[in-house]
Amino acid sequence: MTLASLPLPETELPEALRRFAGSSAPLPARSMAARGMVPVKGGDLLFVLAQLAHDPEASVATAAQATLTGMPDAVLLPALAQLGEPSVLDFAAQLLSERREALECIVENRATPGASVARLARGADERLCELIAINQARILEHPAVLESLYKNRHCRMSTIDRLVEFVARNGVEVPGIPALKLHAEALEGQLIPEASDEPLPGDDIFREAMLADSSDGDVVERTTADDDAEAGSDGRSEKLRDKFKPLAFRIREMSTSEKIRFSIVGDAAARALLVRDPKKAVYLAAISSPAMTESEASSIAHSKEVPVEVLRYIGGRKEWLASYDIKRALLFNPKVPSDVSMRFLPHMRPNDLKTLSQSRGVPTQLKVLAKGRLDMMEKKGKA
Repeated sequence: MTLASLPLPETELPEALRRFAGSSAPLPARSMAARGMVPVKGGDLLFVLAQLAHDPEASVATAAQATLTGMPDAVLLPALAQLGEPSVLDFAAQLLSERREALECIVENRATPGASVARLARGADERLCELIAINQARILEHPAVLESLYKNRHCRMSTIDRLVEFVARNGVEVPGIPALKLHAEALEGQLIPEASDEPLPGDDIFREAMLADSSDGDVVERTTADDDAEAGSDGRSEKLRDKFKPLAFRIREMSTSEKIRFSIVGDAAARALLVRDPKKAVYLAAISSPAMTESEASSIAHSKEVPVEVLRYIGGRKEWLASYDIKRALLFNPKVPSDVSMRFLPHMRPNDLKTLSQSRGVPTQLKVLAKGRLDMMEKKGKA
């Protein structure tokens, strides 16, 4: 469904509202309507205000937005619940982004477009994520909603597991989550818990791992301060020491599905550990994560501790191979299969070919080929 943009053509407005919000309505009538001073209530009033918020007359548009954003909950929330125009609900979701109760009403309204809900899901808090997750029919119709929830750190892990199992069972693909199939396979044979009012133990494990992630310093500092106050004057309780165990220990406590999701919502420190995980599903999810950057891939390409499949994946990712450093790292890494590394010989600079031909850490065949290519380049230079 293509979402109509505001303002709607006058012919698409309910006839009763045209005299207040139509393009042919007199300016005094539009001005009064923009201030809510017309005999229109509920969802119709929101319709009028959203239309006038896009009025070509700046004073009308400004007044309509102010009326809408300043509307008390007692009037606004019932109106949002009964509103049936998708474009108006989409606009309200953007304009009222700081009003939690309003967003909850918008999410619970089945007329709200899936694209609007997906946008809200990207930055939703835990409670709003739970409300969004309830409408599984919408997720089947708009898989982008699941993608947003999956990538949102505030969404519970148990909720994500439940939704992944649900869409996999219904044969739905989510292009923005490359590891969705791996995640679904990791859940096979497991008992998927029902939705609950409170987070489950696994949710706490996942949340604490995110707090331990190295680039979450601001969150960690706030939480540490709170725990120090609870722990007493020394601030060294066993609970606190456990809470901030190194990230590697946190990751070890995770299930396979949790690690797979962590490869997306975690930061570079998490992915650097996950590409070394012994489970194939985990390290493949980590290296193929949409969050993986070229800089991270370059560091991983130098490593002799990652699985061969990870290095092979880097060597086949075209957008990363624009980087000379990545190609050089793969060529000098003795763990990279020769059918991958030899493809990069023609791209090497003479000084790197010379170093490679004398290196003790690479296969003899590669050294010979590097020496041969260097000799050929030198002959051409002399010709």
